[in-house]
Amino acid sequence: MNDLTSMLRALCEADGVVGCEKNASEQAAQFLSEWMDDVSIDAFGSVTAVKKSSKENAKTVLLDAHIDEIGMIVTGIDEKGFLRVSNCGGLDRRLFAAQPVTVHTKDGDLFGIVGTKPPHLLSDEEAKKVPKIEDLFLDIGYSEDGAKQRVSLGDRVTVRTPFSVLLGGRVSSKALDDRAGVAAILLALSLLNGEDCGVNVAVSFTSREETGGQGATTSAYRLAPDFAVAVDVCHAKTPDSTTGKSVPMGKGAAIAYSPVLDKRCSDALVKMAKEQEIPYQIEAMGGRRTGTNADEIFTTRGGVRTAVVSIPERYMHTPVEVLDLADIESVAKLLAQFVREVGNDHV
Repeated sequence: MNDLTSMLRALCEADGVVGCEKNASEQAAQFLSEWMDDVSIDAFGSVTAVKKSSKENAKTVLLDAHIDEIGMIVTGIDEKGFLRVSNCGGLDRRLFAAQPVTVHTKDGDLFGIVGTKPPHLLSDEEAKKVPKIEDLFLDIGYSEDGAKQRVSLGDRVTVRTPFSVLLGGRVSSKALDDRAGVAAILLALSLLNGEDCGVNVAVSFTSREETGGQGATTSAYRLAPDFAVAVDVCHAKTPDSTTGKSVPMGKGAAIAYSPVLDKRCSDALVKMAKEQEIPYQIEAMGGRRTGTNADEIFTTRGGVRTAVVSIPERYMHTPVEVLDLADIESVAKLLAQFVREVGNDHV
């Protein structure tokens, strides 16, 4: 568990806002190189690798998680040196006022604050509203000239929150969506170390999931898998959560059923979890999309038999996401078993 915590901390602390995933991708590639050969970062910022089986005409199983995180992008610098921003991915604007942030510039990181009007100065009408992203401003302490010398339009911004270990085997951080999925895949690879399961094992830690899954589209096309498991986070229950749209945290891997996923794969995952006594639960969803990289992967080339396995997470798309490390371990064990069973033609 300590090794998992350390790995997850390193992954979450690396910045990798959508479109600027370089630092997070390099950190993930470093971990991946311990278990896979020929690890590369493509032109799109996604990390990929394939471990070939000695079996002739072996099928390929893709394990995928996204490496990008939500954040902000600098869109303007006003005459008083304040930075104007827009969102990269689905920010929860309710939580960003008065947050400390890091502005990632070409010359290094700058500390800043998301400015907010004091409650004493708010009108009754203003107090009822969540500020629009274009109404937020970042205070980095500079005048206009100083700010323009250090900051460029297009620079990315992350909220400055520490990775924290909570009680009960739980952790809190930014970017657990979806560095937790990356960690689960890395842990699965460690469980498979030294095994030739009769399949080619492909891995993709993809860019730009938070803006539409473009990294999954390009990576899956290049890797051409026969089977895929997209690993992401799902909503964990909280006192105010909606019934039917969240699952308990700490109760194991969430295996998804959806009209657009391969039911045979989902059924096989449930069977494996039961046989191997891996904690699991069911996440059932409707509609034409899962909101994960699976939506891009399963339509690649002639089609890919695709499943989704998720890690329950509280407070998604906030700077203080929370999950249970035991759920990551359950997902890792399930992924490893899925690779073995595909190699035995049991899926």
